[in-house]
Amino acid sequence: MSTQPVPVAIVEDSPGLRHSFETMLQRAPGLQWVGSFGDGEQALRDLPALRPRVVLMDINLPGISGVQCVARLAQSLPDTALIMVTVHDDTDAIFDSLAAGAGGYLLKPVRSAQLIAAIKEILAGGAPMSANIARRVVQAFRTAPAPVADLVHLGPRERETLDLLAKGLLLKEIAEQLGISYWTVQEYIARIYEKLHVHSRSQAVAKYLGK
Repeated sequence: MSTQPVPVAIVEDSPGLRHSFETMLQRAPGLQWVGSFGDGEQALRDLPALRPRVVLMDINLPGISGVQCVARLAQSLPDTALIMVTVHDDTDAIFDSLAAGAGGYLLKPVRSAQLIAAIKEILAGGAPMSANIARRVVQAFRTAPAPVADLVHLGPRERETLDLLAKGLLLKEIAEQLGISYWTVQEYIARIYEKLHVHSRSQAVAKYLGK
C-alpha cells in the first residue's frame, strides 16, 4: 500500500453498520474514511468528487440497488475498486454483482481484520471473497454448461443487449442506450434466454462472460 492513506467510502443504508465500518476504517493504518452514503442515488451524485480508491457497497439499498449502483460507478470511476459487503449469499446476487463490476464479495457480519485484509487484497490486484462465496463461484463454474456455440446464434442487437446486461444496466437504461423501446429490449432478452438455454439474467451473464 502507498505511504499516502487510501481513501475508502461506504454505501450502506443501516446507520449502525455505517458507523461500525467508519470506526474500522478510522482505526486502520494506511486507510482514510472519506465519506458514507445511505443510498445509491446520493453515492452516484457525490462519490466522483471524493475519488475513493475503494468503495464498500451494500446490495439492499433504498431506491436503486447496490448492484445497479456498482454498474454505474464502474463506468464513472473505472479506477475505483468496488467490494460488496452484504447478507446475500445466493448465486444470482453474487454473479450479478461480479458482472456489474464488483471486485470482491464479503458476507456480513464482517470483522475489522477481515475488512482491512479484503481492502489490501483488492488494492494488490486480488479478488477478496468470503470463503463460502468463493466456493459457490467455483461450484457454479463447475456445474454451468459450457458456453460453446450458443453465443454464435445471437444477432448483433442481442449481443449488444447481453453485453449491457453483463454491465449491470437496467432494461430502461439499455433501451435508452440502444435507442429502442423498453418492450423491444424485453423481446431481445426473451430471444437471448431461448438461444442460450437459460432462464435468468445471472445465468445469461455467466454464460456470456465465460466465452
